[in-house]
Amino acid sequence: AISLGYSVANYKLGAFVMSAALAGLAGSLKAIVFQFATLTDVTWQMSGEVILMTLLGGIGTMVGPIIGASLVIGLENTLATSGFPVTIATGLIFMVCVLVFRRGIVGEFYARIFKRAGKD
Repeated sequence: AISLGYSVANYKLGAFVMSAALAGLAGSLKAIVFQFATLTDVTWQMSGEVILMTLLGGIGTMVGPIIGASLVIGLENTLATSGFPVTIATGLIFMVCVLVFRRGIVGEFYARIFKRAGKD
């Protein structure tokens, strides 16, 4: 991008500003909806969970993190009623997905579809 004459620093700054604005909007909307503000979401575990959701769904896609978030939240809600520890189940599923789905679930799905389309 630099060799093409784009100001990379300005694009990086713009990306960080948009990210911070969306995070601030999400936090304020959560406080308004629940009418309660806590610091439970400001932990390193929450950051790790967001990375887990992204890696599980697939990094190179727009749909991947949404699918990953749906799977992780659904798993947490399902296992919350059972006696099995949620963090152990999430960790095991993450390890299996990292070993089996190298590009994430959606990334592997796209790769197989485009691989078939290329053969025909």
